[in-house]
Amino acid sequence: MVEVFKTNVTHNLEASWLIDQIHNNFASYTANFDLEDCDKILRVQAMDEPVQPQKIVSLLEEYGFEAQVLPDDYPLVEGIIIFHNDIFKVYPFSHT
Repeated sequence: MVEVFKTNVTHNLEASWLIDQIHNNFASYTANFDLEDCDKILRVQAMDEPVQPQKIVSLLEEYGFEAQVLPDDYPLVEGIIIFHNDIFKVYPFSHT
């Protein structure tokens, strides 16, 4: 399971240090930051158990950072997905 968080982490050294803290506190989690994203994304994955988002938020807050869970409310699309030339296109099924 993967949880995605919006954060206010801006520097690679902070991100690296926070990843170490996450790994030290949650041995079964793997984490990474995408600081190039406008939301300064933190992704946390656990293989054997669900990620506990509130514990991640609390850990970052303990060190003076903000984090909030980003919802995974992507709409479901019925159709055929075709990947061509690095572009995904969805061709909806006709419901006639």
